Amino acid sequence: MATNAANETAVASASGATGAVAPDDGSHEGTSVSLRNLTRAFGASRALDGMSLEIAPGELVALLGPSGCGKTTALRIVAGFETADAGEVLVDGQDVSGVPAARRDMGMVFQSYSLFPNMSALDNVGFGLRMRKANAATRRQRANELLEMVGLSAQASQFPHQLSGGQQQRVALARALAIEPRVLLLDEPLSALDAKVRLQLREQIRTLQQRLGTTTLFVTHDQEEALSMADRVGVMRAGKLEQVAVPDELYSRPATPFVAEFVGTMNRLPGDLGGGGTSVTVLGTTVPVQPGGPASGPVDVLVRPENLTVTTATGGNGIVSNRTFLGAISRVTVLLSGDTEVRVDIASTQAAAMTPGTAVQVAIPVAAVLVAPRAS
Repeated sequence: MATNAANETAVASASGATGAVAPDDGSHEGTSVSLRNLTRAFGASRALDGMSLEIAPGELVALLGPSGCGKTTALRIVAGFETADAGEVLVDGQDVSGVPAARRDMGMVFQSYSLFPNMSALDNVGFGLRMRKANAATRRQRANELLEMVGLSAQASQFPHQLSGGQQQRVALARALAIEPRVLLLDEPLSALDAKVRLQLREQIRTLQQRLGTTTLFVTHDQEEALSMADRVGVMRAGKLEQVAVPDELYSRPATPFVAEFVGTMNRLPGDLGGGGTSVTVLGTTVPVQPGGPASGPVDVLVRPENLTVTTATGGNGIVSNRTFLGAISRVTVLLSGDTEVRVDIASTQAAAMTPGTAVQVAIPVAAVLVAPRAS
């Protein structure tokens, strides 16, 4: 695969063009990374707006968000490919904001693979070690070890055009790890691959990261990747972190309506606030409201499909409009009065009787819910 000049320069920088080869002493305790009040503007557009994040040694943190939210800009600032207008990047407590990318001891894997087309897989993996003046025997041994680690020993002599997309990305990962970086940076490395290869490679990346204990920052727009791979996930919006949490907390206890709707599937149901904003009536049931929502005005209640119940009921509050079989569960779509559509996930055995046109009763359990201003 051809590599443009900018990517080649970035690869050389990420591979560490200067410095001694780090000895393999078998310890991989990880490195802490701190992003403090990062600000970056491109003309009138502010890509980062006071972003702060703490990454613990050996932790894999994913930055998740829509295009243009600032996640890639943050990653490039950590790598040294971009300079923040304000703020600091600290690695093990030392400010590296003014340190060139080639001296930050970080490995980077790009979305576009960025392999050198005139080099074999073995030579691609050993590239960073060559830049660090390692001798040929050391380069060959380390590159072979990494290729074996990613399951590509048999492809060592092949060139990038002879490899599949998934194989090329594994070579890129091996190259980034060959220099034993203090920090591994992943810039949407799986987005160009098909679904089956993505699944296999994300499991392999996570296994390798845990095995080596390498502190890792991973940028993606794919929520499934982020939730399945990361120790913690940071959801970004307009240059800021809306929430940073472990995956199950992010999903089950989103801090804001944006996080709630960006991560997973979410229903919006019209509700009536009461108790000064501490309770809301929805689907005929009064439930408590999570703190931080509006205290007055029209609101929507945000509730996930699996947190609703649906039963067949003559004269119920809705009519089944669609049923989608998903294996052990089925998603039943119900049209409520007022033309509100709601999705409910239930066991497929229960959903079998809920064909389109069936009258049903949709209910919500009495538990704290997140509310947001009524969508216009």
